[in-house]
Amino acid sequence: MAAVAAATVVGVCLTVGSASAGTLSGSLYRDPSSAVVRWVAANPGDSRTAVIRDKIASQPQARWFANFNPSTVQSEVSEHIGAANAAQQIPVLAVYEITNRDCGGASAGGAPDLNQYQTWVSNFARGLGNQTVIIILETDSLALLTCLSSGEISARNEAISTATRTIKSANPNAKVYLDGGHSTWNSAGETANRLRAAGVQYADGFFTNVSNYNSTSGEANFGRNVISALNGMGISGKRQVIDTSRNGGASGDWCGDDNTDRRIGQYPTTSTGDSNIDAYLWVKPPGEADGCRYTAGSFQPDLAFSLANGAPNPPTTAPPTTTPPTTTPPTTTPPTTPPPNSSPPTGDGCYADVAVNQWAEGFTATVTVTAGKSEINGWKVTVELPAGAAVTGTWNAQASGTSGAVQFTNVSYNGRVAGRQSTTFGFQGNGTGPGRIAVCVG
Repeated sequence: MAAVAAATVVGVCLTVGSASAGTLSGSLYRDPSSAVVRWVAANPGDSRTAVIRDKIASQPQARWFANFNPSTVQSEVSEHIGAANAAQQIPVLAVYEITNRDCGGASAGGAPDLNQYQTWVSNFARGLGNQTVIIILETDSLALLTCLSSGEISARNEAISTATRTIKSANPNAKVYLDGGHSTWNSAGETANRLRAAGVQYADGFFTNVSNYNSTSGEANFGRNVISALNGMGISGKRQVIDTSRNGGASGDWCGDDNTDRRIGQYPTTSTGDSNIDAYLWVKPPGEADGCRYTAGSFQPDLAFSLANGAPNPPTTAPPTTTPPTTTPPTTTPPTTPPPNSSPPTGDGCYADVAVNQWAEGFTATVTVTAGKSEINGWKVTVELPAGAAVTGTWNAQASGTSGAVQFTNVSYNGRVAGRQSTTFGFQGNGTGPGRIAVCVG
């Protein structure tokens, strides 16, 4: 039932801090080379582009690993993790490789057998690094078992349990969630039984709603019942993540390829305000087909536009998804030798360091603003873009202009930077990214 998402992306990770709810906090990683971002970049004149850009492409979404590629998956994961580390954000990786996935439906595929599945998972896990990552492990693998014999179900449960332990052993900071289906599929008690059989005691919890459009409140209530059932089995401390990518409209039939009454739901965040829920995520990328009318996993702009048109606007310029600090500065250690950007911090003021991640049709840039010897309260950074380059999105800052000399100013929560400390912002664009030279005024 879960459509295979496009397999191009980057990154992951951010060290988790204290959480106001659940066990996660921090900004989620937005892939600068996802299918929707590429479509937006390639179709600037399309009448749907602005809505899709502002309400979907601007948001962090899961990177799906759905191709059986045991020889290259480690390097692909490492590349993705490296990009997310550079952005200091948490990635969401959806693993969709279990043998006989989707019971041979629209998203059929996966590893040829469970031995080869474990080889693939081992290679996948070697690329995860040691920082926080969110792993959505095998959508529909536990909720959809109708095509499997009892022996095959037992083998699948063992495979998922082993995969969970393999991932956790490779990266103890990985947060692994198993398939909980959704609130209008199996009962909470049955879901808990299936989670227990698949080794949820080794995982951090379970995910729901990737394959449907059920309301967040309905999924949260279902999750509480699952957690209660697990507690009754002696399995405690498990939490839920909910896919809110397509649940802003009517619920019902899981396949959305022909539906026009759906909307994107709550924007992705780790700040849920609910101690049972670690995150609201966009696991199923909005605009990617389920396989009923279009090829599963293909990006369809009409689907994306239908989901985004009329939906609420996202947070301003895609800020961090948790409440940022106002008095405690970031823990980033400023470089001892300043880059050749603006004036070194020997006195007051600030300097800016630009790091660029270039890809085929565009780039992302992460800018580190470091205060001099004294605290600054407000900053402006001017970045010179090469000819033909243009800014298409910004986070943690406000941009004035899109080409040439673009000026970025702080937003309300990151203008104050203590002496010798740093804050970061970022932007994406088309064309070739800027050099390291930038001018900072604080």
